[in-house]
Amino acid sequence: MKKLFILSTCCLVACIALQEAKRVGYTPWTKGAFESGQYRNLFVEMGYQPDEVEAKVKEVFNDVFHGPNKVYFEVGDSMGYVSDIKNHDVRTEGMSYGMMIAVQFGEKDIFDRLWRWSKKYMQHQSGSREGYFAWSCKTDGTHNSDGAASDGELYFITALIFASNRWGNDTGIDYKAEAQHILSCIQPREYTPEARPGGFGGFGGGQQQGPQKMYLIDPETKLITFTPDGWGQRFTDPSYHIPAFYEVWARWGDDGRSDYWMECARRSREFLHKCINEQTGLNGDQCQFDGSEMQMPRFPGMAQGAPRRNGNNNFRYDSWRVPMNIALDYEWSCADGEWQRRYGETIQNFFYSQGIDTFLDQYRPDGTVPEEGEILGAGGFRKLRHSIGLVATTAAASMMCSHTKSKEFVDALWNARHEPFDDGYFDAYYDGLLRLFAFMHLSGHYRIVTP
Repeated sequence: MKKLFILSTCCLVACIALQEAKRVGYTPWTKGAFESGQYRNLFVEMGYQPDEVEAKVKEVFNDVFHGPNKVYFEVGDSMGYVSDIKNHDVRTEGMSYGMMIAVQFGEKDIFDRLWRWSKKYMQHQSGSREGYFAWSCKTDGTHNSDGAASDGELYFITALIFASNRWGNDTGIDYKAEAQHILSCIQPREYTPEARPGGFGGFGGGQQQGPQKMYLIDPETKLITFTPDGWGQRFTDPSYHIPAFYEVWARWGDDGRSDYWMECARRSREFLHKCINEQTGLNGDQCQFDGSEMQMPRFPGMAQGAPRRNGNNNFRYDSWRVPMNIALDYEWSCADGEWQRRYGETIQNFFYSQGIDTFLDQYRPDGTVPEEGEILGAGGFRKLRHSIGLVATTAAASMMCSHTKSKEFVDALWNARHEPFDDGYFDAYYDGLLRLFAFMHLSGHYRIVTP
C-alpha cells in the first residue's frame, strides 16, 4: 500500500511538473555563444529524438546540395555555383549563403568550389569596384549587373573568416587574406559613376554625375547600405542587419578596426528597434537609415490625398530573413537579449493570429494585407502564399521565445513539405536555403567557427 501511495504521488508530481512546463513555456538562454560556447538543440528540448534530428538536418542539406531539386551545381574539377533556378541566374546572396552553410558543415570542397567561382566570375579584380561582387550573373559567369548587393559582401567576409578559423590558410586558398581584401575594399573611396545604370536592380552607378563616394557601410550612421554605390547607398534593407557578423569581424578580421566593427554592431541593433512595428513585429523590405518608411514620389495627375503605396515598405521576401537574423544575433551575442525576446514573441503572436498553417507571406507592417499592385511577384507569379521560407524563419524565432506557441511553429516547420504549389510554383532556391538555415538554427548547427 505504501509503495502504491509513493508511486501515485510521483505520478501526480510529474503531471503537475508537465502542466507547469506547458504553462510557463520554454526558457531561452541569457548568454550568447561568444561568451558561453554553448548552442541549443531546440528540437531535442521540444521532444524530438537526437538521431531523428540529425537525420532530418542531413536530409534538408541534401535537398539543397544533392537532391533532385538541388540548387548547387559543380563546374569542372574545381568550381561550383548555387543558382536561383526560377530566375535562371547566380546571385551573391546564394553563393555566400552556400559558403556559410558549407563551412558550418565542414564541407571544404563545396566551400572552395563556390569561392573559386565567385572570385573568378563575380568579384571585380580592378577598377572602381575592386573587391566588390557583381550581384547577379548568368550560369556561365556573364554579368547581368556589375553592381553589388551589400548582403553578399557581408556573408562572403564572415564565411571566409570562418573558413580561415576552421581550415587554416595554407590548403590552397588564403581565406583570411581574401576576407581582409574585401574588408579593405569596402572602406569609403571615391569613384566616378558610369554613364549607364550598373547597380542592384538597375539602380546606382549612373544616377548622379561627378565623383562620388562608394561604401558598404554608411559613414555617418554606420549602417549597411542597400547597395554600395549611387542610389542604393542612401538607404538600407533591414534583412541585411546581422550585428553578430560584425563581432566576428572584430574578433578575427585582424584589419585594425575591431572597435569600429563593434560600434557597427551596436548601431545595427539600435536600428532594428526603429524599423520594426511594435505591435506586429513586421518590417518593410527597405527603409531609411532612421528606420522610417521609403517615400513614394507624387506623380503628375495623382489626386491630392490619394494613398501613395510603396511596396518596398511591406513585409515580403527580403523581410522574411529578419526573424532568423535577429535569432542568430541572440544566439551568438545576446547583447540585446531582452528586446530580442520580446520581438520573437511579438512576431510569432502576429503570425499565430493569422493562422499558423495559413498565414500569408506578404503584409504591410501594420498587419494589413497589401493590395494587388503592392504584391511582389516571383517566378512569373504575383500571388500571396503560405511559403515554407517564412514558415522556416518564424520557426527559427522560437530560439528567442518562452511562450508555448513556439513549439507549434517548430512543429510546423518540421512537418512542412517543400514541394510545388497547386499552380506549379516552386522555389527550390530561396525557400530551400531559408529552410536549411532554420533547421541549422534549431538543431544547434549554426555556430561561431572559432580558430
